[in-house]
Parts: sequence; C-alpha cells; structure tokens
Amino acid sequence: MKFLRFYYENKEYYGLLENESVKCLSNNFLYNNFEVIKEANINDVKILPPVLPSKIIGIGLNYNDHIQEMKDEKPSVPKMFIKPSSTVIGPNEPIIYPKHMSKRVDYEGELGVVIGRVCKNVSVDQARDYIFGYTIINDVTARDLQSIDGQWTRAKGFDTFAPIGPFIETEVDPMNLKITTKLNGQIRQNSTTSHMIFNVYELVSFISQIMTLYPGDLIASGTPSGVGGVEVGDVIEIEIEKIGKLINPVKE
Repeated sequence: MKFLRFYYENKEYYGLLENESVKCLSNNFLYNNFEVIKEANINDVKILPPVLPSKIIGIGLNYNDHIQEMKDEKPSVPKMFIKPSSTVIGPNEPIIYPKHMSKRVDYEGELGVVIGRVCKNVSVDQARDYIFGYTIINDVTARDLQSIDGQWTRAKGFDTFAPIGPFIETEVDPMNLKITTKLNGQIRQNSTTSHMIFNVYELVSFISQIMTLYPGDLIASGTPSGVGGVEVGDVIEIEIEKIGKLINPVKE
C-alpha cells in the first residue's frame, strides 16, 4: 500500500494511493485509525513530505562500494548522524545550495525506513514489527564541510537537505530493492539494498538501543557508490523500485 501526505482544496490530508486515485483519510495513517472521507485524482494534488519526523537518523558508509570511493574504512557498527527536522522538503521542492558556506554539495540516494511504533531496545528479530514502511530520501551533503568539520552536523543539516517522498510503501521487501539516482537524466548511482553492510532490521535494532524512535521518525539507511556534486540548475531524480521517484531541482 502506498501512503502519502498532500495538499488538496486548500487543506492538508493524509492519503492512500490506488492507481490514479488518492483516498483522503480522516486521520494520520501512522495510527491506523482512519476512514476514507473523499477521493481526488493524483494529478490534482500537491504531494508533501509523507512524514514530518521528529528526527532523521542517517547512516554513513553502509555500502562497501561507497566506502571504497570515499577511501574510508568499513565500520564495525553503524556509523550514525542526525539530520534536523528542518531539513525536510517534499517532491519537486528546491534544494537550496548554501553558497555562503559550501562549494561542494552532493546528492545521496537512499532507502528511508519509516518507524510506525514507539521503538526502544528492540531485537533484530522484532524490528520488522516497528517499521511502518519505506520511502526515498536524498541525504544531501555539503562534502567540503564534512571534511573540514570532522563531525557531520553542519554538512548534513542545512535547510532543504532532506528531500523525502513521494510515497511510503508498506508492502515491500527491503532486502533487495534497486536504487537508481540520475543527475540531469544521466545515471550516477545504480545499486541494490542487498549490498548494505547493515540491513534495515539491524539498523532499527541498533538505533533503538541508543534512542527512542517515534512514529514517523526516519532512518536514512546509507547510500551506494556514485555520489557526486550538484550545481544550481541541476535536477536530481532518485528511483527505488516499488516505491516511486523523488525529483528535486537545485536552486540558490
């Protein structure tokens, strides 16, 4: 099932997509207490970020090929960082290039894991029950600032640096999904989630040992090789099979 948030007839809704029809729901889909109150055509709505997470937990260096291109070492445990909620934008919204601070901004196409229940100290075997579904996230990164600072808060934390969407897919196996990122129509990343070092269930379990995860929180599960810089005027398109396409332009 594909869930979304959208703007329709001057109002925000949570919805369920069935073919070209969007079912407007009476309540947040995360809480499973909703009914269909009206319908709209997908072409008549403005799609918003599917969730508004209290936090985004990013995972660095989670694909072997990406580790090689970054000339880094394979981590023994997931390498975590936090992106603030103010980074979140939706499909087709512009990524703002922070030229006042950075000279190198990169795209990073990733599978996003959406938490569905309050999650604390869960095992790997239990983790599946705490995941609502999966979406797409572009973990935009100021690469030069990442190198300068050592830690990643500034590089990952600019407003608009977390495009998310367009949908949350609840009926998909996350263990072998094809991920493709295009820059101005040219393929730059082409991999599958089967190449992750730590799979999504291991990530949920590990993070839950550190911090409480709440419904709507999002884990950016890492990016494969092929990351690269963007310029003002570029368009980034990330596609994950069975979930959809996330497209965002770059502006200043």
